[in-house]
Amino acid sequence: AGSGKTTFVQRLTSDLYSSKVAPYVVNLDPACREVPFPANIDIRDTVNYKEVMKQYQLGPNGGIVTSLNLFATKFDQVLDLIEKRIKEKESEYVIFDTPGQIEVFTWSASGNIITEALAAKYPTVVVYVMDSVRSTNPVTFMSNMLYACSILYKCKLPFILTMNKTDIVSNKYAVEWMQDFEAFQDALSGETSYVSNLAQSMSLALDEFYSNLNSVGVSAMTGSGIDDFLVAVEKARFEYETEYKPEYDRLMKEKQSSSDPLLAGDKPSASGDLCFTKPAEVELPDKLAQEVYLRHPGDQEEEEEEETYDVEREEESREADSFNNYINNRETKLLNKLKQGGGSS
Repeated sequence: AGSGKTTFVQRLTSDLYSSKVAPYVVNLDPACREVPFPANIDIRDTVNYKEVMKQYQLGPNGGIVTSLNLFATKFDQVLDLIEKRIKEKESEYVIFDTPGQIEVFTWSASGNIITEALAAKYPTVVVYVMDSVRSTNPVTFMSNMLYACSILYKCKLPFILTMNKTDIVSNKYAVEWMQDFEAFQDALSGETSYVSNLAQSMSLALDEFYSNLNSVGVSAMTGSGIDDFLVAVEKARFEYETEYKPEYDRLMKEKQSSSDPLLAGDKPSASGDLCFTKPAEVELPDKLAQEVYLRHPGDQEEEEEEETYDVEREEESREADSFNNYINNRETKLLNKLKQGGGSS
């Protein structure tokens, strides 16, 4: 969160349009107020995030997870729309902008379903956008690397580490730390916290991760490094075709030839309903309210305005009650003091 991921998607989309390569863009963040890029598919047109929070009494992250779970149940329609677009007009790039909270998408059932469904049909590349400004601290840098490593091994897909905001701080320090173990140890020598000791221990363990890591420095504000990023994407696409896809096909053949009916039943259907391979993993509320799904994108503004009014009225009511309680308490205390003063005199 805060690494400039959405701004990076905006810059990437803008540069691709300038190059006469129109991408197909999908927004998967239900909590954002506005998207600064033209989204072909927007989760906010399907799921009312605020209504989900209100009806099921959820916090921000719980609302995002539930909204993604609801959207995942309709992801076969997204795949159909992408397939239709590719047939009508060849799109070289399909860009998905996911929620900034890592745990919300990467470690949720809906995120797993969406990722696997895409990887089964199209060359899929995972892009981890890192804030190069905040990562100048070696402990923060190590935390980011652990996040990136966990996502890589969770998704098992071609992976690109994108270091954003290079217009403020160059990513050369990060490249040096990844390539030179001793340089990172020297940077950690100034840290005295317990976490720094953990970072020193983990840095050696991540050596293998660094050796095969595809990284690139970009600036979403100036557009520098976008060409290098597209080269890295082509490299990752080749990796998908030569390594991931053959392994996936091999596993599918094993499942089809398996005598276990449970394994055989898990294989995706020919129609491409890949997002429903494990429907039980998506946890949806028992009573799914009709208002959670938007009937039409145009209804969203009216619903949001009405809800905002209700929230403001509730807050004003609570503040008025709190103020009245405060006045009553002060009045009681003053009366008690006056009584005590009168009694003593």
